[in-house]
Amino acid sequence: MALNLNKIEFIRSAASPEQFISDGRPCAVFAGKSNVGKSSVINRLMNRKSLARVSSVPGKTIHVNYFLVDGSLYLVDLPGYGYARVDRAEKDRWGRLMEAFFARPELMTFGVMLVDARHKPTADDVTMAEWFKSSGKPFLVAANKADKLKKSEIEGNLAQIRETLSLPEETRLVLFSAETGLGRQEVLSAITSL
Repeated sequence: MALNLNKIEFIRSAASPEQFISDGRPCAVFAGKSNVGKSSVINRLMNRKSLARVSSVPGKTIHVNYFLVDGSLYLVDLPGYGYARVDRAEKDRWGRLMEAFFARPELMTFGVMLVDARHKPTADDVTMAEWFKSSGKPFLVAANKADKLKKSEIEGNLAQIRETLSLPEETRLVLFSAETGLGRQEVLSAITSL
């Protein structure tokens, strides 16, 4: 699908399952830890500076945010998990929202899970990978912050990510940098081929 990336609009922040969008259009769903740079990745993919809100304080995405690209594809930005400094009740609310989202596979066409290329995935990352796998929908893992790796670290770090997340062979693992644009075309191609 050829998409006009200049034609993108914010549609809704869903704070409860009743507000999730399911209108037949394909949905590319983004998930990752609060400090993995999810908003920066979405902005880089769409060649925008401030489409998704970037903050120096992790955990700014607290709802399920919908962006419509060219009237035909939703980018769905899920709340970050893990690191954010918020109270327990708020973390629990996010967890319930995510569980409700993944309980309805029709809400997702394709998934993009973000991890930090520099570190071994956390227990929360493993849980998120399991949610993506159990959805039965195709997904890829984008290892962000690759620009901060030495060349000698890349192969070992990617192997560790694949192993820790128990990724099936067919699940793509893409080296990504929101800073330099590395991996942008590969992830964009996966999304626009929906």
